[in-house]
Formats: sequence, structure tokens, C-alpha cells
Amino acid sequence: MLLLASHRLRLAAFLLLLFVSLPFRGTAQDKPYFVTYSHDLEEPGNLEVETKSAIARPEHGHHFGALATELEYGARAWWTTELYLDGQTTGGQSTLFTGFRWENRFRPLMHEYAVNPVLYVEFENISAADKNVLEVVGHDVESDLDVPNAVARAEHQHEGELKLILSSNVHDWNISENFISEKNLGHAPWEFGYAVAVAHPLRAASSGRECTLCAEKFIAGLEAYGGLGDTWDLSLRQTSHYLAPVVGWQLPAHMRLSFSPSLGMTRSSMDQFYRVGFAYEFSDIDNKLLGHKRKGKVW
Repeated sequence: MLLLASHRLRLAAFLLLLFVSLPFRGTAQDKPYFVTYSHDLEEPGNLEVETKSAIARPEHGHHFGALATELEYGARAWWTTELYLDGQTTGGQSTLFTGFRWENRFRPLMHEYAVNPVLYVEFENISAADKNVLEVVGHDVESDLDVPNAVARAEHQHEGELKLILSSNVHDWNISENFISEKNLGHAPWEFGYAVAVAHPLRAASSGRECTLCAEKFIAGLEAYGGLGDTWDLSLRQTSHYLAPVVGWQLPAHMRLSFSPSLGMTRSSMDQFYRVGFAYEFSDIDNKLLGHKRKGKVW
């Protein structure tokens, strides 16, 4: 076990050194984070539809694929609201709809500062069979993802989640820190977690020409996230922690593709799992819908 931990630490150090040594330069783009939030909000009136998948196999379990479908709407310049619809399929078991999440992010300070705070509030109505791993809190461990679907689906979780998001843009780098607290509304203690990330575009979009595979269409970064225990046991004992390189690719027609392999850093973590994200943004959807209504009245 000590050799395995040493190997993971060496690999993590190599990934970090490789990332910071890349010849990055350029301006900010959409962040490719899967767990960490920056201070960027959706433009008012825009709707972004995004899918986030998580693919893994627990050490003593079956392969699974989880999918979260996200509908993100810019309600105001200072307020973005999102609806998540979650599901998963586990090999040799079943395919399930595992519930929904409704989140809201509020930005109290609209000007750009050295550190930009965002307040996050979420309500979750999911079952214990959910395997999207959109955050890690408390004493979440690998074995939680190995409970058979027939058992886990019977346990319903109504939870509230609060996050303090702190984010900075420094010389085209984005640096984001999230402090997470989550509580089952029926029982159980408050659970805590964290997520931190850095990202930088590969090159400034200064060529002025249309391209798909140009370096300015890519942004790369690193995420680290994990649990910090709960109010009953505020410690790192039996907690999971992950390090994940992330890459985002801005495609034509308001589309974005992102990818991230996650590496478990503790004995309680999964060894690895993979994430793929795809997003499409509908611009100025409010006016378009109103325009269609007017046309309908005319016709």
C-alpha cells in the first residue's frame, strides 16, 4: 500500500509539473472543470445544455456509466440557475433515473476583483444509486459506488448543499476554490468538502481566422477535490481525494467538448475514472421564444 501511495504521489507531482511547464499564453475561455466552479455565470437570456458523464469500475464492483444532463439558464447578470437530471447504468444490473438537482449561483459583486465570490445553493432529490460524483464530501468512499442498484435505489436522499466559490483571473490564468457543505435534510450531520482548480488557454485567439483544431480553441487545467469529514468526525480519516487533468475544446456553432481522467489519491478513493462533457449553448433564447410567439399570433 505504501508503494502504491508513493506511486500515486509521484504521478500527481509529474502531472502538476507537466501542466505548469507548458508554454501557455492567451485569454480566458469557458472553463472545462467538472467539479470546481469559477465565478463565470451564464449570460442573461442564454440557455446551455450540457451532459457530463462519469465512467468507472470500483475495485470489487461492476463497470458503470453515469450521466448528468444540465440545463443552465442565465436568469440575471448576477444569477444563474440550473437543473440537473441524473441517471446511471451498471453492468449486469440495471439502468436507473436517479433524481434531479436544482442549483442557483449568485454573484454579489459584479465588477472584476482580485478574488470574486459567488454563493451557491442547491437542493438535491436523488437516490443513493446516483454515481455522477459531481462533488466529494464527508467520508464518501469507493464502496459507496459498489452498492447494488436494487438496494441503493430504495434509499432516497433529500439534501441541501451550500458552496462558497472564490475565483480569480490572474494573467490569463483562472484559479478557483470551492468550499462545500452538504446536509441530508432528514438526518445525518453536515458534510464538508473542497474543490480547487487552475486553467489556462493554450494560445491567444489572435489569428482572426476560422479554425477548429487551432491551439486557441483549447484550454487545459487541473482539478483537485475531496472530502473533509463531517460535524461528527471532522478529519481526513477514510476520505477520498482526486487529482484530475482537464482539457476543453471549443467547437463551432456554440459547442464545447471536455475530457478529464481522475486519479484517486487515497486508499478510500477509486483508482481512476473518466469524465466526458459536451455542451451546446442557445443564445438569447428569451427573445427567440417571444419572437416565435409573436409570429404565432400574426399567423
